[in-house]
Amino acid sequence: MSEPLLEVTNLSISFRSGKRVLPAVQDANFSLRAGEMLALVGESGSGKSVTALALLGLLPPAVAVIEQGQAWFRGQDLLQTPPRQWQDIRGRQIAMIFQEPMTALNPVLSIGQQLGEVLQRHQNLPGQERRVRCLQLLQEVGLPDPGQRLQDYPHQLSGGMRQRVMIAMALACRPQLLLADEPTTALDVTVQAQIMALLDRLRRETGTAVLFITHNLALVSQYADQCAVMYAGQILEQGECRQTLQQPQHPYTRMLLRAMPQVLTHGRQLATIPGGLPGPEADRRACVFAPRCPFAQDLCRQKLPPQNTVRPGHAVRCHFAGQLSALPPAPAETPASPNAAAGPLLSVRNLKVHFPCQAPFWRRQRNVVKAVDGLSLSLYPGETLALVGESGCGKTTVGKALVRLLEPSAGEIILNDGQHLEKLPRTQMLPFRKSVQMIFQDPYSSLNPRLMLSESLEEGMLAQGIGRTPAERRDRQIELLQQVGLSADMLTRYPHQFSGGQRQRLVLARALAVQPQVIVCDECTSALDVSVQAQILNLLQGLQRRLNLAYLFITHDLSLVSCLADRVAVMYLGRIVEQGSVPEIFGRPQHPYTRALQAAAPRLDATGVKKLHLEGDVPNPISPPSGCHFHPRCPLASPKCRQEYPPEIKLSPTHLCRCILTSP
Repeated sequence: MSEPLLEVTNLSISFRSGKRVLPAVQDANFSLRAGEMLALVGESGSGKSVTALALLGLLPPAVAVIEQGQAWFRGQDLLQTPPRQWQDIRGRQIAMIFQEPMTALNPVLSIGQQLGEVLQRHQNLPGQERRVRCLQLLQEVGLPDPGQRLQDYPHQLSGGMRQRVMIAMALACRPQLLLADEPTTALDVTVQAQIMALLDRLRRETGTAVLFITHNLALVSQYADQCAVMYAGQILEQGECRQTLQQPQHPYTRMLLRAMPQVLTHGRQLATIPGGLPGPEADRRACVFAPRCPFAQDLCRQKLPPQNTVRPGHAVRCHFAGQLSALPPAPAETPASPNAAAGPLLSVRNLKVHFPCQAPFWRRQRNVVKAVDGLSLSLYPGETLALVGESGCGKTTVGKALVRLLEPSAGEIILNDGQHLEKLPRTQMLPFRKSVQMIFQDPYSSLNPRLMLSESLEEGMLAQGIGRTPAERRDRQIELLQQVGLSADMLTRYPHQFSGGQRQRLVLARALAVQPQVIVCDECTSALDVSVQAQILNLLQGLQRRLNLAYLFITHDLSLVSCLADRVAVMYLGRIVEQGSVPEIFGRPQHPYTRALQAAAPRLDATGVKKLHLEGDVPNPISPPSGCHFHPRCPLASPKCRQEYPPEIKLSPTHLCRCILTSP
């Protein structure tokens, strides 16, 4: 067996906060060989990203303290590397894919300038060769129209596109070690499969070692060689990936796996991990997981567990490793059925949202982006309709059009009282905004950083005349926080003082403050780890049961759809290509695109078998393909598919499909 490319021993990191020293990583040990992928998994705040930043010398020296440890890379201790040497190491020998691409990219430089900067600094490529290499990199990460993207700036790209640019920059010099911090969080399943296949091919062909930081255990089971489960700065379980996930020994690993959404019956609650990560005052001389562990005993609360080897290559930090019984059963609840007899709360008919594009002055006709091009759907009381599809298909545009943050170009948006929202001028929209609310994908950017939580909640209440006095409004705010599982003492905090999961609860509370009937949830759990995601999904289901809410749930995660939704609408290039109930879509999918999405979705099977991924990119909405829009990527396309757009075929009262290969 070859020598490790990276070997980390006894790494401990703390942060200074005033007179206090807060531990972030404690006694971490792991190694990586050339061509190997090690997955570092755990909840947000467990120390995964801090570990990666330390290996790249990016921890802020004013507050970060490396208490002890070594990180040997090609005979050099990275933790003792002088600042000048890092300029030659970063980007060329060790590269990193950061979790937040918008904050990692320079907003005043074009994508081509930022990619070219890396190649010029480390490979000294001349101008034309540099451009060719930039185009090649963008093609490798599946970015459509790479020539145009080189001229674009970060704000002109979607979240998924920015993530792919970050990956292209990290891979530009074919580094020996790649630190990938949540590289696929903002990507849909097809692009996610492409990126993971690219990373997998890169490490096998060039020998690049990958430290893969993620909360997606399904991806870990399919691509990683080794797995390390981290909690509160400590690695609690580590070993060969398939063995660790199939036969987990630590209670935390077992509870993480159980919290993952799978193909479940609608309404069944996901198992959560009670409590939260320990605070800085927690006793680090005892088991850090003991306060949340269903098997904890007095020994766990008094003594730090040793690292036990349960089998060769599989280590567990637990007093009772290999001796624990099955986990207690998770709660299960049956939801109230959607009330279709009452009529839809919201009806959308032939909705179109088109955006004019800039064009040279000599062109007589301007180009138009057909983001949404003739979409129809209905939402009933107590129902969840999932809208799924790849990035760029128009899902978020639909959500914003429903709440009139974007103006529809054509079509109808009708509330249950017969009011046509698309006809109302903006000045008359205020009374109707309380009926349809939206939860945005990034809760932090949707909250005003200068307002305390109480002020954010009160804004909508004042606008809609809810609560006659400040005391009534405060009581309502406390009630809202209780509904979403937060405490009243948080009302005086600012957004930056909350965790990601807490901020997601805050924007949900803000939406509920005006007593809506419909909530548009735009990727509201995409950036959350599995335990917090399970809490948010259970919360959404509980609120739906109590308040009879209707959700339009926009997502690219099919596992969430299967356990939360009643009906599914599959969207491609601005149009719905298939729509039906969850059993129909998951059990009897008819459209080739729906089947491709399901084939690309990662599954927690730990078999190591890579799932199929959809070839090609979503066509340019400025000039969509003739006939069926999916035919350039469809393995079953016929000449007829290229000539005419397929009509809607009704397979059952709830199952609709647009494909000429489908027969009723």
